[in-house]
Amino acid sequence: MPDVTTSARWFLLALVLLMLGGDSVVRGATGLARRFGWPPFAVGLVLVALATSIPELVVNFYAVAKGQGELALGNAVGSNVVNVGLTLAAAALVAPVLVRWRALAHLLVVLLAATALVWVMSLDGRLSVLDGVILVVAFVAVLVFKIMRSADASPEVHAEIEGFTRTSDVVGLNLIRIAIAGVALWYGAKLIVDHAPVVGQAMGLTPLLTGLLPVAIGTALPEAAGAVGAARRGHGDLVAGHVIGSSLVNILLVLGGMALLSHGLAIPASFVRYELPAAFVFGVLLLPILRGDMRVSRREGAVLGVALLGWIVFEILMLHR
Repeated sequence: MPDVTTSARWFLLALVLLMLGGDSVVRGATGLARRFGWPPFAVGLVLVALATSIPELVVNFYAVAKGQGELALGNAVGSNVVNVGLTLAAAALVAPVLVRWRALAHLLVVLLAATALVWVMSLDGRLSVLDGVILVVAFVAVLVFKIMRSADASPEVHAEIEGFTRTSDVVGLNLIRIAIAGVALWYGAKLIVDHAPVVGQAMGLTPLLTGLLPVAIGTALPEAAGAVGAARRGHGDLVAGHVIGSSLVNILLVLGGMALLSHGLAIPASFVRYELPAAFVFGVLLLPILRGDMRVSRREGAVLGVALLGWIVFEILMLHR
């Protein structure tokens, strides 16, 4: 087993590779979609949901394939908590996040319902293959429904989402981008799965908490930086869309896909007792914001950030009780 210092270095390199790979695959896929004439708004909707989740998708599926199911579970649900408590909070602290995309309020309700559904499915200590099918089909259904209802969005929202798809449409360049992304994501996922457990063990963390804390937070840092930049440009719909869309991907597509890939996924009791309820609570924190003035103020961002710190302290205290 490598020493902690070496593993920490590889872990940091893995985060860089995942960031580069995620950005490259989004640019490549966007360019090809534009080249073949796909509707920009529909492409934007898909990418808003998937863009920030692609590294987590690859890491989690690789982890499950290598028998690191608890690490993957922690990363999937921990990412939802971090989406709200770090990504959205950091963006709001820099500039108030104005959300004009009314459909996000409905998607938040879907996210809460999906989290509750996963919690019920997990009460028997397992996500079965059938559970996985239900979750993946639910994700596809939600995505298709929102694409079909895209005309309901305002012209300002259409312009903002379509702007997210602006990139070169040269086929050769985009194929190279996707090839580079495949290599970067593969090696990034491998390095995370190989070395994050060593780093977590040195910190006194279980595999589940390693996924919940260092892996989820580490993979979210580039997303948080991107959200800060978007908030400064006044693109609040992109910020909130990434947070809610990515969370839906994690709870439906990632967990469902993990259950399918592993032919049923064992769920620790602590995950049902603490982590899934925490993800639900962080979603609930957004209800007054997205059903009220549709604006995340600096004060509300600070509250979300404090809630994240409280959750981290709680998880560490529970580990050492």
